Amino acid sequence: MKNRTDFSYEGYRWQPSDCDLPEFDPSDFLKRMQNKVIAIVGDSLSREHTESLMCMLTRDQPQDKIDEVEDVTEQYGFLPLTFVHKKHGWAYRFRTTNTTIVHSWSTRLCDREPVNPDDPDSFFAIHLDRQPAFIRNYIHQLDVLVINTAHHWSKMQMDKYNELMFVNGTRIQDDHDPLWNMTNARMFKINNIVQWLESQMDLYPNLQVFFRTFSPVHFFKGDWNTGGKCDNTIPMTRGSEVLTDESSDKVVADALKGMRIKILDITALSDLRDEAHISHFRDRGYDCMHWCLPGIPDTWNELLIAQVH
Repeated sequence: MKNRTDFSYEGYRWQPSDCDLPEFDPSDFLKRMQNKVIAIVGDSLSREHTESLMCMLTRDQPQDKIDEVEDVTEQYGFLPLTFVHKKHGWAYRFRTTNTTIVHSWSTRLCDREPVNPDDPDSFFAIHLDRQPAFIRNYIHQLDVLVINTAHHWSKMQMDKYNELMFVNGTRIQDDHDPLWNMTNARMFKINNIVQWLESQMDLYPNLQVFFRTFSPVHFFKGDWNTGGKCDNTIPMTRGSEVLTDESSDKVVADALKGMRIKILDITALSDLRDEAHISHFRDRGYDCMHWCLPGIPDTWNELLIAQVH
C-alpha cells in the first residue's frame, strides 16, 4: 500500500477453535479445482476478495508460471462501466489446470438495466426479484459461486447512480411500501436470490454456493462522508477471539437456514482487525471499508478454500 511503512497487519493468521485450518497450497488448490470455474459476485469487497485469491494463487511464482495465466475476460461479455473506471468484471484462466477465476460486479445482486435504453441519461432499474445477468447467463458453467451484498443499500447510493427499485416490473416509489426501507429491501433480495439459487442447485447438483457475510467498516468519530477516520495500526486492540457461535449477519444466516448454500461467515473475525484497512494510506481521504492486500480477504479465501471440493 502506497506510503504505508508498517506491515504488522500481514503477520496474523486466523485459527478456528475446533478444527485445523490447513495452510494454503496454491498448487494443491489448482489441482483440486482443475477444469472448474470459480465466480465471486458482489460489490467492491468481492473485487478485493477475488484480487486476494489471484494474488494467493500467483505469489512467489516464477515469471514463466505467471505467464500461464490467460485473460479470458471477453469470454464472459464484460463491458466497461460508464460511471467508474472499473469493469463489470474480469476473468483469468490458469492454462495448466484449466481453472478459471471470475469476478462479476453486482452491488445488490439484482438485475440492473436502463429504464429507457434509447436515452443516454436514463435512470437504471434495479429489479429486486430478478438475478444478476452474469449469474443467470453463466450458472450452468459455474462450479463454485460466492456472493455477497451489503454496503450499497442506501438511498444515497441509489440516488448517486440514478437507480430506481422495481419488483414484478413495478417501481417502488411509495414510502409506505415496506421495500422503500433499504434494510427491508436488502432482506428481500437476500431471501429472493437464496431461494432461486437453491432451486438451481437441483438442476446443477455439482454447483457449490457460498454466501459471504458483510465485511465490517471501522469509521470512528464520523462516517465515510462526515470526517470518520481509522488511524489504528496496532493489531488486536479489539481482541483476538470471536466468542459467539452466531453470525453477526443475521439476515444472511436466517436466509440460509435449511438451505444447501453455505455461509462464509467473515464478519466477526474481520471486525477485530480495524488496523488492516487502507485507512489514510491512499491519495485522498480515509478508506475504512476496504482492506490492504495481502490482508484480511486472504483469511476469507483460506476459509473458502478449506470448504470447496
